[in-house]
Amino acid sequence: MIAVFINLIIFVSTLCVIIGYFRKDGHWDRKKGAASFRFFTCLSNVLCAIASLLMLVFELGGSVPFPVWLLKYLGTVSVTVTFLTVMFFLGPTMEGGYRALLLPADNLYMHLAGPLLAIISFCFFEKGELGFGLSLTGILPVLAYGCLYLYKILYEKEEKRWEDFYGFNRGGNWKISFAAMIAGTFLICMLIRVLG
Repeated sequence: MIAVFINLIIFVSTLCVIIGYFRKDGHWDRKKGAASFRFFTCLSNVLCAIASLLMLVFELGGSVPFPVWLLKYLGTVSVTVTFLTVMFFLGPTMEGGYRALLLPADNLYMHLAGPLLAIISFCFFEKGELGFGLSLTGILPVLAYGCLYLYKILYEKEEKRWEDFYGFNRGGNWKISFAAMIAGTFLICMLIRVLG
């Protein structure tokens, strides 16, 4: 039942944060909400929340299908990437540091509390068998987002480009950043595979 409770918290909390992204000065703001989906933080937490909802439903039903469990693995790897990127890269390098990344409450949840809840639930209460090959699927969300991010900051039409809000192309070093993110995600996959 602990896993059910944690998955419920993950889904409800993420949903509340996402709804908040669409609110501005007490009114609905679709443009503001849609803009939040540029960030891997938002996308990774939404993926994990969807997986958590499915886990919750099937846990209450008594049996979790492997594809649902694998989706929770993908979500857990993704939010772990978010958490570790904030702790070890963005926190020390971004203006405002950890305070800006962990405050207010929605940032605290998306960058820290949500990922930790996912790690705890998956690694300690939702254990399963995962071969080396399938464990590499955890890289796919980061790889897909990395390609999108690279395109949007470098190759998109200038008027539609994103700013390099993660600083991965600082000094023109996007190749190093890209390789580091993929290598780091691989290590996270291996760690979660061992713990899970």
